[in-house]
Amino acid sequence: MTLRVLVHRGLAGLLLMGACAIGWTQPVAVPAIFRGADLALGERLIREHRCSECHARRVGGDGRDIYNPKGRISTPGALRGMVELCNTEMNLGLFPEEVTAVAAVLQRDHYRFAP
Repeated sequence: MTLRVLVHRGLAGLLLMGACAIGWTQPVAVPAIFRGADLALGERLIREHRCSECHARRVGGDGRDIYNPKGRISTPGALRGMVELCNTEMNLGLFPEEVTAVAAVLQRDHYRFAP
């Protein structure tokens, strides 16, 4: 084996180990509507606006039953639209990029629609 092949394999191995160390096992495809969304912002907004508490009041339990990908939310656009509806109904005052960030977190954690 040449030095070049050894270096290439070594770098690939290091990248794979790093990806596994942070929990990535394979590339995650993201629907176009959520590409570039600020996931950290979405997570923070979900906490700050206590979305889980509102969902628990509406559906009972811990509120996770509200996330039903086989229900009326069946596309990434419908998911973003539902977050916008919550934004309007609850008078949260979220900007469009914030709505997208929240929806992107829900996509990642609950819905997992194909791109």
